[in-house]
Amino acid sequence: MSHQKPLKAVHFSRSARSLVSVFTMVMFAIVCLASADRANACTSTSSGGLNLSKGNCKPFAKARLVNGKAIAPASAPLRVKQVISWANRIRNKPYVYGGGHGSFESSGYDCSGAVSYALRGGRFVSSPMASSGYMNWKNRGRGRWITVYSNPGHAYMVVAGLRFDTAMTPGDGPDWSRSLRSIPGSFSARHPAPF
Repeated sequence: MSHQKPLKAVHFSRSARSLVSVFTMVMFAIVCLASADRANACTSTSSGGLNLSKGNCKPFAKARLVNGKAIAPASAPLRVKQVISWANRIRNKPYVYGGGHGSFESSGYDCSGAVSYALRGGRFVSSPMASSGYMNWKNRGRGRWITVYSNPGHAYMVVAGLRFDTAMTPGDGPDWSRSLRSIPGSFSARHPAPF
């Protein structure tokens, strides 16, 4: 009789270990699935570097500023590199109200004309748009690489973590800045998927 009790205790102990093992495997699977969902669901950041919508949103690399010129990260998609390259072409051009609206090529650019020119480099727009046009452009929310912020009176964009804008930047025309604006609720954030 005394021999059976330890056997039952050992048997119960093995069963308990099996249950704990199964429970551990199930919990591990749940944690892995939740981690995958978190990896695919982007969160909002002030840098404009992540997307608010769900999707395959991996962290992006940031561009660098060297002597005022943006240098795209090596890991950036080609179209993002082209946007940066085209924006670099017109940085330090003078601010001209309506500049870049009749044609992508202009002697100077206003806010949305500059955004349009840069986006044309990545083939994201086929014709220049006014700032109000960007309020409903492409997809709602912030993108992984490119986010355009606009309202009826102003437009600018954040590309790979750098702001391209005609306000609060060096000079009086379009240029890059490491500092990001506080985004008031009056700006619409839009991005081209999957960028």
